[in-house]
Amino acid sequence: MVAATNKKYFRWGVFLFGGVAGMLLLALFLGELHYSATEKFCISCHEMEANVYMEYKETAHYINKSGVRATCTDCHLSQNLIEKVGRKVKAAREVFHHFKGTINTREKFLDKRLVLAESVWAEMRANDSRECRTCHSAANMDYTKQSRRAMEQHIRGDDEKKTCIECHKGIAHRLPNMQTIDPSAVLGN
Repeated sequence: MVAATNKKYFRWGVFLFGGVAGMLLLALFLGELHYSATEKFCISCHEMEANVYMEYKETAHYINKSGVRATCTDCHLSQNLIEKVGRKVKAAREVFHHFKGTINTREKFLDKRLVLAESVWAEMRANDSRECRTCHSAANMDYTKQSRRAMEQHIRGDDEKKTCIECHKGIAHRLPNMQTIDPSAVLGN
């Protein structure tokens, strides 16, 4: 009888310990997920701060008449928890390349820039520019307040089911050298 009671308490102790440990691990995971989704974290790598962050600071996504600012994670990280975790798993490759020194100089960054940009563009095409659409809603656009050219392009894009990134490359960062994929392209930097 005593052995059965001790076994019962032991099981409850293991269950309780497991529950507390699980909650602590979940809290640590969510805390890390939150911290690593901050602009401060994003630019903690020299590669990001010295290259794309400097360019971003010169765009309307950083400073504008409305005072609304999109941060790195607004454009590059889904708000959906499952998609966010998936993107963080992919980021492990970026951490590897950080320590490997793949783009630790401006020259190395510029050499890889087109490959990096194409990867982001492909991801944005695949998810229908999901992060753009968290702030920019085609349904809420007043085409009559746009320039004639912009209005025509947006209407055509809507009709053709285009996604934002198909037309809006180089909005928050400079374009890479596109001449390898389009010889008539103007040089990026």
